[in-house]
Amino acid sequence: MKLSQFRFDLPLNLIAQNPTKKREDSRLMVVHRDTGQIENRHFRDIMEYFDDKDVFVVNNTKVFPARMYGRKEKTGARIEVFLLRELNKQNRLWDVIVDPARKIRVGNKLYFGEADELVAEVIDNTTSRGRTIRFLFDGPEEEFKHLLSSLGETPLPKYIKRKPDEEDKIRYQTVYAKHEGAVAAPTAGLHFSIELIKKLEILGVRFAEVTLHTGLGTFRQIEVEDLSKHKMDAEYYKIDDLACRIVNKAKTGGNRICSIGTTTMRALETSFTADKLLKPSEGWTNIFIHPPYNFSISDALVTNFHLPKTSLLIMTCAFAGYDLAMEAYKKAIKDKYRFFSYGDAMLVL
Repeated sequence: MKLSQFRFDLPLNLIAQNPTKKREDSRLMVVHRDTGQIENRHFRDIMEYFDDKDVFVVNNTKVFPARMYGRKEKTGARIEVFLLRELNKQNRLWDVIVDPARKIRVGNKLYFGEADELVAEVIDNTTSRGRTIRFLFDGPEEEFKHLLSSLGETPLPKYIKRKPDEEDKIRYQTVYAKHEGAVAAPTAGLHFSIELIKKLEILGVRFAEVTLHTGLGTFRQIEVEDLSKHKMDAEYYKIDDLACRIVNKAKTGGNRICSIGTTTMRALETSFTADKLLKPSEGWTNIFIHPPYNFSISDALVTNFHLPKTSLLIMTCAFAGYDLAMEAYKKAIKDKYRFFSYGDAMLVL
């Protein structure tokens, strides 16, 4: 398929700038692949669509405060430094994106904090805006991580046109986040409160956890019209034995597997056996799922409403079917669903 087939016009007023007051109060569009029916519900109603022994697979990655602001030595120019991932713990090397990039060259030093508590040196160029930097800090690792945390801010996407506040530290994080490493929240999971999870567990739904540290590659603009030529950036994932046992018991018992989010789906589709059962693994995945695609693990998908021409929308179309998914998006715009990270959700059955 072609990239241009995944274009649509989105009114800017539908881009959610804040989360709903309660997580499960967001709206839920339910899309039935077997009948083509599309329902308007609320996320708390998700319980009505699942039964005892069904499994929800969630991504337990944790967002870290990845956006920092520093000053360039000599000129004092304000530079945004977006931490992507740690390359070498011992040498404090990080892969970052800088803005404005034209001002940052190899050898430049950047100073962070009002009292210059942290200094970094640019040691390499990676892409047009990408750099490798080394933090010049000799203290213990715990102290270094605390400094990064205190100097960084919640990495809200740029389409949220406001500064992050204290509430975002909680709300731009799932209630089951455990393993720090993501620079963007697995947004389908933001709709789950602890109370809703307990209600689902009482119903008999089991939860399995996998980890995929969402990087900017998931959101990077696709620049090729022929989707078969697009290359995803690799993201770290881990699927352990316990998750496999929970998922495979449900699959062999004829129960359903619901992937909570496209990041979870990418992890699941990276690691399955010839019998289409989940297998434990850990590493880096650059799988790009686009139509046509045969899914091996999940029977249902929860996902938010995504940007046009993104890998997230394209995967949703691969799962729901292109025509039905695009019809659902037209309805979402007509019915004024809220889009993107803090927006509403879609359940594809």
